[in-house]
Amino acid sequence: MPRVDTETQLCAVIGNPVEHSLSPVMHNAAFEATGLNYVYVAFRVENVGACITGMRALPSFRGMSVTIPHKIAVMEHLDAIEPMARHVGCVNTVTNDNGTLSGSITDGLGTLRAFSEAGVDFTGRSVLFIGTGGAARAVSFAMAERTDAARITLLGRTPAHVAALADDLRAKTAMSIESGPLNALEGAMAAHDIVIQGTPVGMHPNSDASPVPKALFRPEQIAFDMVYRPHRTRFLREAEEAGCQTIPGIEMLINQAVLQFELWTATDAPVQAMRDAVVAALE
Repeated sequence: MPRVDTETQLCAVIGNPVEHSLSPVMHNAAFEATGLNYVYVAFRVENVGACITGMRALPSFRGMSVTIPHKIAVMEHLDAIEPMARHVGCVNTVTNDNGTLSGSITDGLGTLRAFSEAGVDFTGRSVLFIGTGGAARAVSFAMAERTDAARITLLGRTPAHVAALADDLRAKTAMSIESGPLNALEGAMAAHDIVIQGTPVGMHPNSDASPVPKALFRPEQIAFDMVYRPHRTRFLREAEEAGCQTIPGIEMLINQAVLQFELWTATDAPVQAMRDAVVAALE
């Protein structure tokens, strides 16, 4: 058990529901590995405004992860919001500096870190997003703002959602953005270097599904799946069988938490300890 005393710094994840969160597993493993006097818990929260008022009143409440349904609602209660989070339109991280609360988003930058660790260079490459939900939105903004990709293409099931994200990216970034319906998948797969699966297809318990037919993968492509349950989705297995380099969704999960840990502690995260903890929790 970690020591808990008057110097202990508190971090937490808030959401509703929140019982499924793996954040306590990762962060407590990181605190233990570094010997920091921190503890991380999960709070099911319905009134996000009251929760943030409580955080502001507690100097030892250092950091907060924010998940569904509070990632947008929390923004109006904060003192500052980093530019990328403002562009994306939501926050997944709150940092408390002596009562001043700052909001940021680590999903997209965590994903870029996962690609970097895999040796992927975006320069001049074309990126295809399948799905335009919240996670895909965060990652697409990070790629548009922080990489030298040649272009990003968005495909989705709901035309209005696809168009809204495409218009937002065009308005707020300099990236070349294309978009279309899911029935344009075959042509898009033939014309893109990096494929990002951002839909719930293939998630446990429907793990035998994939939004991409195996025949559409090309050996020179890089495939990333945001789904991390199961660890090796059908999408990733079939991409690998086709000769593609693959990056599992667990790397996004880990690296967004790594960035949170470093924001809250100003200490390099023990990445392997966090990875070992979450892999064990998923087995």
